[in-house]
This record gives sequence, C-alpha cells and structure tokens, in this order.
Amino acid sequence: MTDCIFCKIIAGEIPAIKVYEDDRFLAFMDINPLSRGHCLLIPKGHYVNLVEMPDELLQGLIALSKRLGRAVMTGLKADGLSVLQANGKAACQIIPHYHMHLIPRWDNDGLALSDWELVPGDQAVIAQAAEDLKKAL
Repeated sequence: MTDCIFCKIIAGEIPAIKVYEDDRFLAFMDINPLSRGHCLLIPKGHYVNLVEMPDELLQGLIALSKRLGRAVMTGLKADGLSVLQANGKAACQIIPHYHMHLIPRWDNDGLALSDWELVPGDQAVIAQAAEDLKKAL
C-alpha cells in the first residue's frame, strides 16, 4: 500500500531503527516511546487489523512476540511487559497496518497507558535500547 507509513518503512523509504527482520515480519523501535525499549512488531504484508491477518501469519507473529518479549525482559532488565494491539480508530489504532506494541515496564515506573502522549524520544536512547534488544535476541 503506497500511502501506509509502515509499508514505507518495510520498503526502506522511511528510516527505522530495526530490532528484528525476516521474510514475514519486522520489529522496530517506536519513535514515540512510552518507555525505554518500546518497539513495534508488524507483518511485512499489509493487513489493516487483527481480523484481516491470516491465521498462520498471526501464529508466527505471536510466537515472535514471545521471543521479542523475552528479549525486552532480559536485554533491558525490565520488570514487566505491556503488550498492546489496537484495531480501528475507536480502539485508538492510528496507523491502519496491523502492529503490536511491546512496552517494557519497571516497578513504580508511573506509566499509565491512559496517559499515552506521543512525544518524540531521544534517538540515541532509542538506538541504544534497540542494540540491547538485538543482543538479547
């Protein structure tokens, strides 16, 4: 899809700090992170939401999210992990391309998901978190 920002990232038209890539999936750092290490996992094919995802692809994505989740927990020494996936505008899905948020959490981090405000993060901090995740993979 030519106007989809995630499809443009997949095509290399828009830069992203990648954490993982194979023939079916791409994981990259969120440019508006809720916490250090917040990353997104997407299929390389364009599917708007969960309902459109083929079962086999979704199964692979869930298995990969487990692997990435383990990397978040060990690589960033996180105390927890919030996994968020929204479908449609009513659910606050902003980009119409299936994506899963993996959000590292720490005890008493003060983060409430209802307080989500899109504020660009420090690119150096984002890049270092990506390197920590890559090492843990």
